[in-house]
Amino acid sequence: MKIKTTSSVIIRIVLWLVMLLGGALYAYSIDKDDLLFHSPLFHLLSALIGLFTLRLAFRAAANGGKELSHGRDANMPRLETNRLVTTGIYKCMRHPMLFGLTLLPLGWGLLLGMPTFITLITPLEMLFIIFMVMVFEEMEVKKKFGDEYLVYAQRVPMLSFKHSCLRRVFRKYKRCNKLQ
Repeated sequence: MKIKTTSSVIIRIVLWLVMLLGGALYAYSIDKDDLLFHSPLFHLLSALIGLFTLRLAFRAAANGGKELSHGRDANMPRLETNRLVTTGIYKCMRHPMLFGLTLLPLGWGLLLGMPTFITLITPLEMLFIIFMVMVFEEMEVKKKFGDEYLVYAQRVPMLSFKHSCLRRVFRKYKRCNKLQ
């Protein structure tokens, strides 16, 4: 199955994989002799929390992606839009999909049970993701949608930690869709 997408999306996916796998290898090189890394109880608790966090991350990404699909014609590449989406979860947050994916390094580090990944690499990767959104994602959508996006950006925050907004981002899509 061939998936149509842009080189920008492919570069971002590759960058994510390099960050997650490279971070894991670096953390392993530091943690392999750490007593906490060899604790079965730590790994069990860490893995359970990690799976929950990954579930939230992927649910937010899926919800954002499904909502974004309303902004593209059938011939548009996957993960691309040709209409600005301001409905559903995009009413309360401009980047819900990327907000959810910001949790990916935390979930991955917890799943692997690597203290260095959790405490050092996760915050750095999360900051890097936020920086990428603030600089590149915002720049791309401003260029693509112009004044329409500028008006939207004045009305809707980049990220929102309001309880009602977070419920929309992490809720099952069918229920989230009804909140439009």
